[in-house]
Amino acid sequence: MKEKIGGSFLIEETNFQDIFTIEEFDDTAKQMLEATKDFVQKEIYPNIHALENHNYELVEEIMKKAGQLGLLGLNIPEEYGGFGMGFNLSMLICGEMSSYSGSVATAYGAHTGIGTYPILYYGSEELKKEYLPKIASGEWIACYNLTEPNAGSDANSGKTVAVLSEDKKNYELTGQKIWISNAGFSEVFIVFARIEDDKNITGFVIKKSQANGLTLGEEEKKLGLNSSSTRQVFYDKTKVPVNQILGERNGGFKIAMNSLNVGRIKLCAATTSAAEKVLNICIDYANQRKQFNNSIINYGAIKEKLAHMATKIYASNAALYRAGNDIELKINQLTQDGCTKTDAKLKALLSYAVECAIMKVYGSEVIMYVSDEAIQIHGGMGYSADTLVEPAYRDARISRIYEGTNEINRMLIVEMIIKKAIKKELNIFKEIKKLQKRLPLILLGINKKFPQSTLKEEKKAVQKLKELSLLMLGLALSTFKAKLVKEQELLMRISDIIIASYIAESVVLKTEKLISINGYKQCSTQIQMTINYIYDALNNSNKSAHEIITTTSSGLKRKFLLSITNQLTSPLNYNIKEIRREIANNLKEQKKYNFSI
Repeated sequence: MKEKIGGSFLIEETNFQDIFTIEEFDDTAKQMLEATKDFVQKEIYPNIHALENHNYELVEEIMKKAGQLGLLGLNIPEEYGGFGMGFNLSMLICGEMSSYSGSVATAYGAHTGIGTYPILYYGSEELKKEYLPKIASGEWIACYNLTEPNAGSDANSGKTVAVLSEDKKNYELTGQKIWISNAGFSEVFIVFARIEDDKNITGFVIKKSQANGLTLGEEEKKLGLNSSSTRQVFYDKTKVPVNQILGERNGGFKIAMNSLNVGRIKLCAATTSAAEKVLNICIDYANQRKQFNNSIINYGAIKEKLAHMATKIYASNAALYRAGNDIELKINQLTQDGCTKTDAKLKALLSYAVECAIMKVYGSEVIMYVSDEAIQIHGGMGYSADTLVEPAYRDARISRIYEGTNEINRMLIVEMIIKKAIKKELNIFKEIKKLQKRLPLILLGINKKFPQSTLKEEKKAVQKLKELSLLMLGLALSTFKAKLVKEQELLMRISDIIIASYIAESVVLKTEKLISINGYKQCSTQIQMTINYIYDALNNSNKSAHEIITTTSSGLKRKFLLSITNQLTSPLNYNIKEIRREIANNLKEQKKYNFSI
């Protein structure tokens, strides 16, 4: 198999045999998942309402118990007290742990992700041996101190300073950090500060029990995540031994950005699993709730909502484990080439930073969509704090802000692809030129030939979405050149089409693989969800492309490009209303979303 790199999906075809689906996890993985489900059902689910009452001690208790079962050390190598799990399996477990409570999900994600990775990837051997076993066991909970009052998306502009002491044995940190998850019960503080006039910040690790000059603000009052400990952290000449620098001086911004890559894709694992739980609550309610002597699940308006919710979850799931598998394969390949496991993970995540950003955006918007529609399906009851969908809605909102806002991530997707093209890692410019030569043929409806195969029309649609992505990217570049980075609205619209391309292809590949295993008849609902996703992707991409074209062109050129766009986004020839009804009918019959493990 040809070596792949992140972002190549735009210009290369992928065989369904080369992807991984959630259904393919082996028995060992399933046993681990069942153990996690048991923990969630025992420790988290019964306490959902208690977790809405600012019960920070309960979250800490849950985290400690999770550590005792090994659920906090999934990604930590065995030599440091963890399990050293594969990437996809760790995402599976992360999703289940995060599925019912946003407060627990935040604590878990902050600890096992950004609270762990800076030490694992950038800590000295001494620091790894000292910190990681206790982080894995839950004896020490970790938090990540990056955001400052005037430094949010611009993380490298932080004002916290680190001054070397006269005896040169310690750095003294002074500054303020805000929105620090787990701050109230953490022992380990990952902190970023600037040394002298360095261009970039530097990363440090601090033990609270040994730190003087470290104080906490009061618990923040928030829209959701009510039992997630979120405080300001103040540093006043807080001493940090010089050997507790993470990585190298001036290298903190790199640490922060690389930590975000894994945080982004694992956030998608959390939101996708949470969305599945919310959908199941809705299916149960819609089956039981009667209006006009009929269960509301039998009404077309409700069926449409449920079909869209299921489709988005299915699509997110397909793309998530495809991306995770690509990262895992890259890790293995780099390890075989002589990289250490740690370096291999860093390089693999950096290679697939585009896909990580895509999954963050898509997954966070899926949970927001699903939880919003869940309120609507429940009607007035959905607005009540007594239901499970009310806290889900409030907790979901932060996911579009975590790990870089969705706006930032959308722009990053395009910028990273352009950088890969400039570095000649991806032949994007060559493919844009080839596409431009084919535009008259596309206008006439003459498209690339596809062999007869399962989901032929859907695969054609995927190819058209990729071509539209390249066309819009080329148009924007030729119009604005280096100034494109300032055209944020255009970057986001181009990104929307790129995201749709990746998710659409992932959905088709997953369904194609399932058909090859189980047969066409057994996959009827998966096929329907695939069609439903692509139908909407084409419509939405048409709208995005129209905005780009009307911004960048006029006259005959505009008319020509709009016609091309309409050709590339022409809808699939299906009765989409009936397809959505059939998806909902399956959910009604099964009484749950039945397309996971």
